[in-house]
Amino acid sequence: MNIKSILESLLFINENPIQINELSDVLGMDKKDIEIALDELIKDYSERGSGICIVKVGGGYQMCSSPDNEPWVKKMYQEKNRHRLSQASLETLAVIAYKQPITRLEIEAIRGVNIDGVIKHLLELGLIKCAGRKEVAGRPFLYITTRKFLEYFGLNSLKDLPKLDDFCDFSNFIENRKDNLPENNSLDVSLLQKGTKEPSEAL
Repeated sequence: MNIKSILESLLFINENPIQINELSDVLGMDKKDIEIALDELIKDYSERGSGICIVKVGGGYQMCSSPDNEPWVKKMYQEKNRHRLSQASLETLAVIAYKQPITRLEIEAIRGVNIDGVIKHLLELGLIKCAGRKEVAGRPFLYITTRKFLEYFGLNSLKDLPKLDDFCDFSNFIENRKDNLPENNSLDVSLLQKGTKEPSEAL
């Protein structure tokens, strides 16, 4: 059988990233052999300057349009109504991404505003989830980002998040990742600088 052809078909019909484990179960092949075939397929697309490419995102593989054609893809879909995250949602998401696991009260202490509605909205979107409770008085919920968060921003893992010391405006990073976010978002991340640790891999 033509492994690369089969992988190409499987990637094409799935709108979400496919994990190596899933491909291994479908093909009945060793994971390492599948990864080799995928690497060759990625190279094939690159060498022929295809308008389609295969990227590793969210811990899996996904077929998408070439970044070189982004201006035209954006132009084609600019009239379509796509979900936009509000400034409040972006700021809350940034705090969670860099401070996770974190409670609602801890987020509010950083942002200085009530975020009940924002947390509910991000949970509904599947960008964050509850990851147990903190062992303190009241045992509040702890929140972390999800795999959908990685997919939404085109990240393979939380390690791909830029270091806070490397930039002053988180929105610059966001705008480079997705075109369906609000324009002119100015997110001050200075409050995150103090005591920031490396993002965990809990998803």
